[in-house]
Amino acid sequence: MKRKGLMIWMLSAAVSTVWAQEAETVEAAAGALTKENATLLELIMTGGWAMIPLGVLSFMMVIFVVQNVISLRAKTLLHTEMMPELLEMMLEKRVPDALIYCRNHPSMFTFTFGAGLERVIDGVTDFDKIAQSVKGASVEQMSRLMKPIDYLSIIGATSPMVGLLGTVSGMIKAFQTMGSQGMGKPELLAANIGEALITTATGLIIAIPAMFTFFYFKKGFGKTLATLSRNISYLLDALESGQRPASFMKLDELEKMSGNRVDFTLDKGQALEKGE
Repeated sequence: MKRKGLMIWMLSAAVSTVWAQEAETVEAAAGALTKENATLLELIMTGGWAMIPLGVLSFMMVIFVVQNVISLRAKTLLHTEMMPELLEMMLEKRVPDALIYCRNHPSMFTFTFGAGLERVIDGVTDFDKIAQSVKGASVEQMSRLMKPIDYLSIIGATSPMVGLLGTVSGMIKAFQTMGSQGMGKPELLAANIGEALITTATGLIIAIPAMFTFFYFKKGFGKTLATLSRNISYLLDALESGQRPASFMKLDELEKMSGNRVDFTLDKGQALEKGE
């Protein structure tokens, strides 16, 4: 009996301590809201438990923004400085040398182009199948690099929801305060309402830059993929035709072609489409 009485006494003391700490927290929050110049830390403490997941989301947002800035640079992904050397290899049909070069310089560009060269070495002469291999490798690289961008979208959509949940929690506490203590202590009611408003504001503060950076990186990466596809098509055309693309011709070479007529040969399907 004495042990049971001691345990009950200890449990009551623990509950009383928790209630006292909760009351101190509410009073501190109320004091922060009634102060004219409350610090940022005091306002964060006013937000209650919802500020913890919001803080984690804001930290992750910064990490993904920095990661995307570093990994999605067009210079890092495209490596346009490799184009002249690879173009010469394609004109000379040195496919194995080009594949070795790509594997010695790993990047999104060399991995995607190397997938097409592997098909050529395997004996595939149909350039449509080679283009399909290149497209598959491009989709694989896109899926890998789009993950950090998509995480920003998730953060932008989740943060307001967490803030709204904190708002609901604060309003529930406000009504509980009104029900238990009436309107005698408006500063306690203000603390609960402050928790509701601060979590909503914090969720929006995190969501707005997250969505902005998401669309910014997404559009920039889409442009990079378009440039990648164009550069690889130049290389494959040079391998197939053995001629230098006009985009890589010097001005004097173009001037020599001036005045010459270019004959366009249409296949039967193209002729029918044009009604000929």
